[in-house]
Amino acid sequence: MPGFVLERRIDGPVAGLDEAGRGPLAGPVVAAAVVVPGKRVPRILRGLVDDSKRLSATRRAEALDAIRAAARRGELVFAAGAASAREVDALDPLRATFLAWRRALARLGASPAHVLVDGDRAPRDLAGDGIGVTTVVGGDARSFSIAAASIVAKELRDRAMRRLAPRHPAYGWEANMGYGTAAHLQAIAVAGPSPHHRLSFAPLSQLRMSL
Repeated sequence: MPGFVLERRIDGPVAGLDEAGRGPLAGPVVAAAVVVPGKRVPRILRGLVDDSKRLSATRRAEALDAIRAAARRGELVFAAGAASAREVDALDPLRATFLAWRRALARLGASPAHVLVDGDRAPRDLAGDGIGVTTVVGGDARSFSIAAASIVAKELRDRAMRRLAPRHPAYGWEANMGYGTAAHLQAIAVAGPSPHHRLSFAPLSQLRMSL
C-alpha cells in the first residue's frame, strides 16, 4: 500500500498529482491534486487508498466518498482540473495533461511547498516559482498523496463520461469511458465523431482524411 515515505522527506505541505484520461479517443483529461497536511493516513481512508488501477469501480467510488469526507474534516485538501478534448487536439496529450495539472494545483487554494507527480515527465515551473517538483515513476503505488489523486482523477473522469453518455448514446461511454474499444470504433465509423472526440487521434484523424 502507498504511504508517506516520500512526503516526509520534504518540509512543508506536499501535493500529490496524477491524471486520468490521457489516452482515450473521447472526453477530457482530468487531473487531481491532494495534500495531506499531517502526512499520515486519515482514519476514514485506512485500507481504501491504493493505485486507482488496482481498485474496482465500487472501491474507487467508496474511496472518493471517503476522500471527500476527510476533506470536510480538514484532514486533507484536494482539487481537480481538466483539459477538454479540443484542448488535447490543440496542444497534444502531454501538454494538455500539463494544463490539467496546473488547473488542479491552482484550485487547491494554497500553494504546497513541493509537488510529487506520478510518472517521469513534468515541467519544472509546473507549480510556480520556488515550488519544487519531483517525478515519481509508479508514484500511485508508492505515495499516498499521489494514489489519492489518482482515485479522484479517475473517478471524476468516469463520472463525467457517464453523464455525457446519454447525450451521445451511440458510443457506449458509460461502459468504455471513451477508450477505443471495438464497439466504440464501430460506432465512430457509423455515426462519425461527436464534439467530445479527439480529432487528432487515430483513427479519427484517418477518418477525417478519408472523407
